[in-house]
Amino acid sequence: MRVLVLGGGYAGLALTRRLEDRLPPDVELLLVDDTGEHLVLHELHRAIRRPSIVEAISIPLADVTYRADVRTGTVAEIDADERVVTLADGEQLEYDIGAVCLGAETADYGIPGVEEHGTPLKTVADAETIREEFLDVLERSGDRVVIGGAGLSGIQVAGELAALAREQLGDTDDGPELCLLEQKTSVAPGFDAEFQDAIENALRESGVDIRTESVVAGASEDAVELAAGERIECDQFVWTGGITGRTALDGERPVVRKTLRLADRTFVLGDAARVVDAEGRRVPASAQAAVREAAVVAESMVRLVEHDRRAAELFVPRPEPFRFDSPGWVVSVGDDAVAQIGPAVLTGRAAVAAKATTGASYLGSVGAVGRAVDLVYEELGPPPSE
Repeated sequence: MRVLVLGGGYAGLALTRRLEDRLPPDVELLLVDDTGEHLVLHELHRAIRRPSIVEAISIPLADVTYRADVRTGTVAEIDADERVVTLADGEQLEYDIGAVCLGAETADYGIPGVEEHGTPLKTVADAETIREEFLDVLERSGDRVVIGGAGLSGIQVAGELAALAREQLGDTDDGPELCLLEQKTSVAPGFDAEFQDAIENALRESGVDIRTESVVAGASEDAVELAAGERIECDQFVWTGGITGRTALDGERPVVRKTLRLADRTFVLGDAARVVDAEGRRVPASAQAAVREAAVVAESMVRLVEHDRRAAELFVPRPEPFRFDSPGWVVSVGDDAVAQIGPAVLTGRAAVAAKATTGASYLGSVGAVGRAVDLVYEELGPPPSE
């Protein structure tokens, strides 16, 4: 029997580690990922200003798994009904029970010029590009950098660029204008108003110009065009405007409900899907949602394995229903942070500590304890000497 997990991101790694602990030893567990590395994506923005953090947040999957067979390969096609996966090199993998955890791509929505001129933030190479282009802008005394999309990723990019400018130029007004565009009426759309307000205040204090209700209609080498007709000249354009499905899923993020089933014995979770939970609530695409979904899917997959091994059992077990209940949210704004824990919104040192603790706790949960310590040092500095 083969259990197959596609993708080694938050959902895929969390699911694999749970299955390693619970599957019988004679069940093959195969994890396929296009890079063979697990990237702690919610800390990737830090690499724009602190390239050394990559060592803490990019982890070989073989280092954090112990019985899964880790295969490096790009998934080209998935036949969830027939339970066959085709890799880019033509190899076909059959499976008995599978999970699609391929994450998502940055969406350009077909806006002219965005794919060509807007740098996303999905990979280490993206972070390196953003850093190099911004340092070039500073060296040339450029006038403006535009960040399209004020979700959590765009907010964190804007905060890092503002902090990097201060580090390079000092506390002067000589740096380029940082313009953060958002098509909705506020930053961090979909979150509580108090959380949004605290983020906006932190961004403005960092010198970021926030422009809401600004819909990007096009981009060129030196400008961003808005739907209202305005042309915003810029020296650099970063695009974090949304996500779309992977090619293996025909560019779609399929809608799945509480069972997270794509087909009878194939599940889909994490950013690869648009999830509606057992209470009918839309689940935000996020690391914490992916990890929680993995726990539920692992239970469903283990039940199916146990059922198959008891051939006389007539009734196929029902998948475990997924309910999402977030303990809170935290976002970095340069050296500052904003956290929402329950109804309370925190800023300053308490929020920064919450951000560092969240990242370190996650790394510890996947067995990367040494990297967790490194991450805390990067975020908070070493502990004070006695």
